Amino acid sequence: MAAIAQDEDWTTRFTGLSRLEPRIREVLTSRSQVIRVPADTVIFGPGKSPENMLLLLEGTVRVQQLAENGREVVLYRVTAGESCVLTTACMLAYEDYSAEGVAETDIVAAAVPRAVFDDLVSTSKEFRTFVFTAYSRRMTDLFHVIEDIAFRRMDIRLAQKIIERADTGVLKATHAQLAAELGTAREVISRQLAEFQRRGWVTLGRGTVEILDCDALRKLSES
Repeated sequence: MAAIAQDEDWTTRFTGLSRLEPRIREVLTSRSQVIRVPADTVIFGPGKSPENMLLLLEGTVRVQQLAENGREVVLYRVTAGESCVLTTACMLAYEDYSAEGVAETDIVAAAVPRAVFDDLVSTSKEFRTFVFTAYSRRMTDLFHVIEDIAFRRMDIRLAQKIIERADTGVLKATHAQLAAELGTAREVISRQLAEFQRRGWVTLGRGTVEILDCDALRKLSES
C-alpha cells in the first residue's frame, strides 16, 4: 500500500464525518493516511487483526467468506463513501477477521489507525454516531443476504443479479463468480443460465452474459 499526498479534506465525502467539529476533524485527518491499493489485492483475511479502519474514497472492495464446503459467498461490497462493517466489528470487539476483503478495483482509502479509532469512539459523539449508523445499516443488508439465500428462488435472484451488474447490457463474470455472489454452486448457475439462454433472454460467452430480453429478466426479478 503506497501513501499519496493528502490534497483535500476527505471527511467531506462521508455523511456524518463532515459534521464533526473542526478540532475532531483535524485529529482524524492529521493522524490518518490516504492510501492506494491496486485491484485484486487481498486487503484483509481470516485470522488477521485489523490495524486500521478503512474509509473508502474511490473504488470497490468485495467482502467474501469461504464456507465449510469450500464455496465462496460474497457478503457485501464496500463502495466510495462507505466503511467496512466487518472491520468496524472486529475493531470494536478486538477480534480477528472471519472473512476476506479483496480490492475489486483500484481503490483509494483513508486508513484510520486503531488508536485514533478507539480515541474518537470514546470521546466524540458525532464520530460514534457515524460508526454505529454505518454498522446498523450494513447489518440490515446482511440480513437481507441471508434471507435471499435461505428463502428466495435462485432463478429470481440470478435475474436480479444480471440486471444489477450488467454494464451496457453485458455482465462480465464467470459462472463460478456468479455462484459466489449468490451463495450457491457453479453447476446451479450454469443450469439456470442455460435455461435463460434457451428462452432467448441471454446469450452466453466466455466469461460474459449478454442480455437479449431485459423486460423478461426484469419481470422475473420482480416476481
